[in-house]
Amino acid sequence: MMSPMTEPRRHFQQQLSELEASALGGLDLVLGQLDRALEALEHQDVELAQFVIADDDRLDGRYLEVHQGILSLLALQSPVAGDLRLVAALLHLIKHVERMGDQCVNIAKLIPLTGHEPPVREEILKKIVQMGRSARAEVVQCKRAFADRDVAMAEDLIARDRDVNLLNREIFRMAVEVGDDLDTREWAMTMILVARALERVGDNAVDIGEQTAFVVTGLFREFSDASNSGQR
Repeated sequence: MMSPMTEPRRHFQQQLSELEASALGGLDLVLGQLDRALEALEHQDVELAQFVIADDDRLDGRYLEVHQGILSLLALQSPVAGDLRLVAALLHLIKHVERMGDQCVNIAKLIPLTGHEPPVREEILKKIVQMGRSARAEVVQCKRAFADRDVAMAEDLIARDRDVNLLNREIFRMAVEVGDDLDTREWAMTMILVARALERVGDNAVDIGEQTAFVVTGLFREFSDASNSGQR
């Protein structure tokens, strides 16, 4: 004889699975925003930068959708231990998604400040683009690790994030040594802020990796102090 809890539990599992897919889909939105922000930066495309800023509403909407969906789900049925871990992890994950979106907006808002034809130093811009691609790869990896419940892949984010942090420090050094021209120095200081935003994207990817390990093991542990490793 089937337990009377079987059907409600199945419905709960289905809804939870849909919420996870929606949360992970938020990372795809982040990737699109990051790609556009980097393209706008590389080509000094102010119009595209404005699009990134306006499109942040979609990420905010995704955050609210998942957050409210989880709270509604909890109100209907109390999850068992394994489900509860996933519920807690998804609440953290969607918050990190929203923060990544905010960093893309921060980059986009900096682009008009450098002027119509800024005194770009190609060697610095090249490092920024490289850093952006590395941070993007972290976002892709943290999504896959969470979806596959792959703790080893999640832990590997630390090595990827170390590369991003090294690039952040290198960009800082290059910007400080850029020279005495006022406009060039102002542009270089803006690039420091861009690099800082990209570093935070990487840190949030590591945080999602930590949530992957929590879902699998039931124990939360920091892979490293990602929030401080690249600060200036």
